[in-house]
Amino acid sequence: MEMLIAGDWAAGSGAIPVLNPFDGSEVDTVPRASGADIDRAVGFAVDGAKRVKAMSGYERSNLLMKAAALMEERLEDLARTITLEEGKIIAEARMEVDRARETIVCSAEEAKRLGSEVVPLDGAPATGNRFGFTLRVPCGVVLAVTPFNFPLNLVCHKIGPAFAAGNSAILKPATDTPLVALKFARLLLDAGIPPEAIQVVTGSGSEIGRQLCADPRIRKISFTGSRDVGEAICRAAGLKKVTMELGSNSPVIVLPDADLEKAANAIVATGYSNAGQVCISAQRILTHEKVYGDLLDCLQPRVSALTTGNPLDESVNVGPMVREDDAVRVEQWIRDAASSGGRLVAGGARDRAVVQPAIVADVRSDMRISCDELFGPAVGFTRFESVDEAIASANDTNYGLSAAVFTENLDNAMRFAREVDSGNIHINWGSQWRADLMPYGGLKESGFGKEGPKYAVEEMTETKMVVMHLP
Repeated sequence: MEMLIAGDWAAGSGAIPVLNPFDGSEVDTVPRASGADIDRAVGFAVDGAKRVKAMSGYERSNLLMKAAALMEERLEDLARTITLEEGKIIAEARMEVDRARETIVCSAEEAKRLGSEVVPLDGAPATGNRFGFTLRVPCGVVLAVTPFNFPLNLVCHKIGPAFAAGNSAILKPATDTPLVALKFARLLLDAGIPPEAIQVVTGSGSEIGRQLCADPRIRKISFTGSRDVGEAICRAAGLKKVTMELGSNSPVIVLPDADLEKAANAIVATGYSNAGQVCISAQRILTHEKVYGDLLDCLQPRVSALTTGNPLDESVNVGPMVREDDAVRVEQWIRDAASSGGRLVAGGARDRAVVQPAIVADVRSDMRISCDELFGPAVGFTRFESVDEAIASANDTNYGLSAAVFTENLDNAMRFAREVDSGNIHINWGSQWRADLMPYGGLKESGFGKEGPKYAVEEMTETKMVVMHLP
């Protein structure tokens, strides 16, 4: 496939293969953008920002709704593309497309809600006969940098609000999964969105990322990805608005009064979907010593029953990881934990990029499977004796994106919500859950700024204060 630059589908200076994670076959190729390509794209986006800003919110909303309708029509093709390039099982890929469509619908609704606020200046001393109000205006050019694990929905979480707010956007999709992003861009053009509003550049982030992020003509960067890359982007960005959605090693606390069947089902659902390659995937299962063995007994047969294999097979529960070297790393972390005092309860074997869903018991907080972001299909169990200890363990990390607790005690649930340092808190479900309209973002090194169309629009606009000095 070609990339979309300055209204044209361009071949670039070289080809990058896009590989099927399951069997290593080549799905397609995408161009390798050059420095000249980037400069051309940014220049076109600057002019495009003026055109998009001049459109009414009503016009932008209607065009986004047309795009959402096309997404529904093309659902199966988009889902199959996600599965082929990312490895996500086909049922999860269809779910992602449907969620992405809803994200675009939410963005369309927000395009109609860009309002002003009257500021009560007469509440300040010596204001005289003055009237004040705010104007919300688009930033201009938005750079969207997206990861491989949700290659359509996370694109929509950036491009939808950017256009709704009146910006033009340049999209840099993950090198592993650019195909569905390019198909989405074509879909936007088919819906009537002007070419000036959207461009897609493909290539290695290490080759083109700094040029994109450092360009002063880009006024807003929205990034989802790893903590280290996020920090590098912030250093390169200079004086521009930045939203960072970074990593995590999400804790799930199971208190002695928890419903263990509910907890086990939730851990399976939130620890192994997309082969564990979700930034809010359940990873650290902090379990009270009174129910530690019972929860393991409850969980083990459920995890062992998960089937792995070709993600296009409707009967498969867990597909491959996106790259075999990532699967090798996850396998090694599991082995390291098991050889350092941990106990392998289920799974852990690897066949190329496929890792059998794993449970590791008796995990210490200094093991990599606990203290770093695993991003793979395994969970680690750690004992605790008191609620104080559980909360301290949950907070004993640089991350703070999502956390969960299982308890039937309202006081403990509310204490957890108040005291655990996490941007998303879940009571009686695992750490992985998101409604696409809600505010979503992390604390500490999990990032800053919020997504969800309403909140992303706020991040992608700026406020002017207008004061009328009346006679």
